Amino acid sequence: MVERDIIVINKEKCNGCGNCIPGCPEGALQVIDGKAVLISDLFCDGLGACVGHCPTGAMKVEKREASPYDEKKTMENIVKHGENTTKAHLMHLKDHGEEELLAQAIEYLEENDMNVPDLEEGKMPCGCPGSAMREFGNDEEEEKEEGGKRNSTLRQWPVQLHLVPPNAPFFNKKDVVLSADCAAYALADFHKDHLKGKGVAIACPKLDDGQDTYLEKLKEMFTNANSITVMTMEVPCCNSLLTLAEKAKEEAKVKTPLKSIVVSVEGKVLSEEWV
Repeated sequence: MVERDIIVINKEKCNGCGNCIPGCPEGALQVIDGKAVLISDLFCDGLGACVGHCPTGAMKVEKREASPYDEKKTMENIVKHGENTTKAHLMHLKDHGEEELLAQAIEYLEENDMNVPDLEEGKMPCGCPGSAMREFGNDEEEEKEEGGKRNSTLRQWPVQLHLVPPNAPFFNKKDVVLSADCAAYALADFHKDHLKGKGVAIACPKLDDGQDTYLEKLKEMFTNANSITVMTMEVPCCNSLLTLAEKAKEEAKVKTPLKSIVVSVEGKVLSEEWV
């Protein structure tokens, strides 16, 4: 047994809808007796792609004692379900930046004389397309499009902290905004004044589960980023997002600049300072 990130399911909250199943191409989840069940620690990679598909908040990632994840054993299970499922799993690893596990999966296919799917061809027929990593646009585009409407300055997907790969290229050597969910709604010019040219991750320090997962992701983001700006609302519970970022920076043992921006509920910037 080792301590690692792994899915935990609250059976009281689970309604058995099965929305999480397509988000787990590894086959670690099944609906049994009307509830989602993690059938084997060996198959759960702990990346949490299934979490965002749960409508009741019954799933979270936490660090606990579990059997080590076994990519080769997982592949034995996956290939039984056909090439589409195999491709979904490989894309899942690629989208989350798990290059070492991806190499092991491809090695398994080659060792068993199986076809290695083209990971650049088309969209996935299954898996977790909603959390597939994407970069788009560029900062040289005109700020306004025809008709006077302002263009979005978002240059990546996903944006939710549980879903973003912490080693994604849009974080590497970039200025990053870590924003409380409400801040972007409160600030009229969030895109123009705070997001343009930057990577972004959003989170709710009060309502989101998996704070330990957030901490581990932020530690890696601090290692990769040029700077991180934490944007929170003035309400007391929101300050814990800055506290989490400060702890991540301390544990990462890096000197990456950290800025705090506090926003009022009326949508005004109350303070902006390096911490």
